[in-house]
Amino acid sequence: MNNLNDPPNWNIRPSSRADGGDGSRWNYALLVPMLGLAAFRWIWSRESRKEIEKEREAYRQRTAAFQQGLEAKYHATISEGRRAVAQLSLELEKEQNRTTSYREALISQGRKMVEEKKLLEQERARVLQEKRQPLRSAYLSCLGKEEDWQRRARLLLREFEDALTERQSIYCSLVLPRHKRLEIEKSLLVRASTDPVAADLEMAAGLTDIFKHDTYCGDVWNTNKRHNGRLMWLYLRYWELMVELKKFKSVERAILEK
Repeated sequence: MNNLNDPPNWNIRPSSRADGGDGSRWNYALLVPMLGLAAFRWIWSRESRKEIEKEREAYRQRTAAFQQGLEAKYHATISEGRRAVAQLSLELEKEQNRTTSYREALISQGRKMVEEKKLLEQERARVLQEKRQPLRSAYLSCLGKEEDWQRRARLLLREFEDALTERQSIYCSLVLPRHKRLEIEKSLLVRASTDPVAADLEMAAGLTDIFKHDTYCGDVWNTNKRHNGRLMWLYLRYWELMVELKKFKSVERAILEK
């Protein structure tokens, strides 16, 4: 709209625009800011994309480094766990082999003693048959004397069996205090060293072997104390055979001396 109070050059006239007059200045006045705004937006968008790509790449690198670190720690943990399992398996195998060798040695010794017992019985039967009447009274006398020693030996073995069963039960328990087991072990070792019958059977060495190597326990739900331990039962059987063997050897020695 034209302002009649202003000079003519301040008004926009259609005729001037058509004749190539001063009206084109308004077009340039609007075009320059628009071009500047477009250039600014283009430059800003380009720089923004660069910054976004830069931050995205940095984030990707940090994520990859963090993931690699986690994978390295995971593999290190797995490797350490495998080494520990392998070491424990090796120790367990060694312990099982050691226990097996002890068991086989005791079984072999027990068989040998059984064979010796059979031979002694055969020898005793032969001697009695040859000198039946003169030696009968002597044999019965010696056997009567040995019965007292055997009675004390059987009682001793029964007490040791109860104590060893209780000791192994405490060893396998997760709640019973360790000092009770140590008290039982100390008491058994002292008695094995001072009791004449235990000394004759040489029980102190066997007890030391049991306390050191018998680590067998029943399963988690086991409630029977007699299901714990392996080496201790082999030694108890070994000592029972020793009692029988000593009885026949003593009788044989007494008869031969007469």
